[in-house]
Amino acid sequence: MPNLIEVTYKQTGKSKKTNELGMREMQAEAFKANSAQYLLIKAPPASGKSRALMFIALEKLYKQGIKKVIVAVPEKSIGASFGTTELKKFGFFTDWEPNPRYNLCTPGPEKSKVSAFLEFLDNNEQILICTHATLRFAFQGLDEKKLDNTLVAIDEFHHVSAEGDNRLGEVLKSVMAKSNAHIIAMTGSYFRGDNIPVLMPEDEAKFTKVTYNYYQQLNGYEFLKSLGIGYHFYTGRYFKKQPDKNMSALEEVLDVNKKTIIHIPSVNSAESSREKFEEVGHVIDVLGEIDYQDEHTGVIYVKSKKAGRTLKVADLVNDDPKSRDKIANYLRGVKSPDDIDIIIALGMAKEGFDWPYCQHALTIGYRGSLTEIIQIIGRATRDSSNKTHAQFTNLVAEPDAENDDVKVAVNNMLKAITASLLMEQVLAPNFKFKLKRDDEDESEDDDDTIRIREFKLPTSQRAKDIIETDLNDLKARILQDDQMLKAMPGNLDAETINTVLIPKIIREVYPDLDDEDVEAVRQHVVVDSVIKNATIEEQGDKKFIRMANSFVNIDDIHIDLIDQVNPFQKAFEILSKAVTAQTLKLIDEHIQSTKIAMTEDEAILLWPKIKEWVTKTGEQPSLQAFDHKEKRMAEAIIFLRELKRQRDLNG
Repeated sequence: MPNLIEVTYKQTGKSKKTNELGMREMQAEAFKANSAQYLLIKAPPASGKSRALMFIALEKLYKQGIKKVIVAVPEKSIGASFGTTELKKFGFFTDWEPNPRYNLCTPGPEKSKVSAFLEFLDNNEQILICTHATLRFAFQGLDEKKLDNTLVAIDEFHHVSAEGDNRLGEVLKSVMAKSNAHIIAMTGSYFRGDNIPVLMPEDEAKFTKVTYNYYQQLNGYEFLKSLGIGYHFYTGRYFKKQPDKNMSALEEVLDVNKKTIIHIPSVNSAESSREKFEEVGHVIDVLGEIDYQDEHTGVIYVKSKKAGRTLKVADLVNDDPKSRDKIANYLRGVKSPDDIDIIIALGMAKEGFDWPYCQHALTIGYRGSLTEIIQIIGRATRDSSNKTHAQFTNLVAEPDAENDDVKVAVNNMLKAITASLLMEQVLAPNFKFKLKRDDEDESEDDDDTIRIREFKLPTSQRAKDIIETDLNDLKARILQDDQMLKAMPGNLDAETINTVLIPKIIREVYPDLDDEDVEAVRQHVVVDSVIKNATIEEQGDKKFIRMANSFVNIDDIHIDLIDQVNPFQKAFEILSKAVTAQTLKLIDEHIQSTKIAMTEDEAILLWPKIKEWVTKTGEQPSLQAFDHKEKRMAEAIIFLRELKRQRDLNG
């Protein structure tokens, strides 16, 4: 099946060039904010966040009165990114030289690491590296004042949550409230897999934000030119022969000549056989026949069926500590494409995992978390001379009518498609949207500026910040909302989605915004989504934009026109092309059985359309109609009648 998304980049090399201090583009942008007490850096995988932290931390240590730096990472393997690093020879004023004794991302009991953490706070050492878990444990019973004049840096910040039982979130909130500590938060994907905010609005407002987007990163690469995102659907088991085919779904999508990370399904998912070690065996059977396993490195040598050579395979599913440490150490020392060919993983090799030569991230099973998908795609989007194209493939099971889990499968499928939609928008160029006034000079507008009539601009700084730095995160929340998922396959008309459902979700996410700013944020979400899914064409000296069924001069775009376009319609189009008619029927039946409850706002919005329908057809909309929109209008009539009856009863 062809890619659902294919994005091409210009290979400018800009994001990899360094300035006179040895900083790449993203690092230089982040360093400009080095004096901020609370700093949030949002940048994609491979953009250089680890080194950006080193530059800022050293500046604070030597020039801003900070005495200690604590770096917390989600898992031990990521701690290696913060080891001793030469910076001086590239132009910076000093090197990053942590004492190995206080790199706590090493094997050993947690109790001894907590002791080392507490010891560090009382001695003259300057840098400590630990896991999120060690930070949480060490904080139990700790006086927050102990962190005065300390920089606390939290890598992969999306692990934090404002939810009461998220211990890391509580630690952060307490440190901010009861000490003068500085905080740097870093993430490649700020949104979480759930609907809980990472920070409460009043805490988030205290952070200075530096945002470096995926497009800046990939467009500025030297070698990587394109990225594809595709889905491949299968029935039964992914490692068994498919109906009417002489091969498994895995064989169909796996190219052994590409450097590939294969993530097998979570053992708790419907796609898993629940036997993770056997699944590794099935994957290796597809690759070829095991020759031997190196007892020193843990590398498995497999004689390939297709490549005509021996493949070097790493098994990160094996959770025996000695075996895992062996292969993890080997992978940390990889220096060329020839050192490893295939990595098989389950929970590892996602965030913070560095294998620049990876060309293909092949993920088996639905991933409901957009964060996880972005992290996995990030494994393949590092720039390297061995590749011009990076590929993410999600191998997913079609919902089965005979299976009791059809509801879960349908929801997961919708989430998978919406995740790809979000990624398409994340990976696309950014536009600047402005209000169009006929009396305003537009001669200085660049090619990325689009002016829209009656476009609402934000009034508060909070709304401006959301539009400037959080738009993709907000889209993720909207796309993952249960009501939006149910509306996705044409179940609601575009205007209802845009003017009722989306602002409702925005109010839930940002309860501190007033109505004017909710409308400004809503318009930016809808406009940005619609324009990024549209096609801009030049005819002579004029530009035209093709949005859904509209083809208009870009100078004549009005917000009312954009509100008539479903910003997520492409999800339904993707589903229609990607799955069988039977699967689409299953999805439709599921959606119909869990329809969105009607709201008064939606019913009132539909009333003019109902009158127009009756005038045009001479009949009322039918509840039995095949067309979703007609059916929804019929439901609105029933809703309004019931509403009137209730109000008449109540006087």
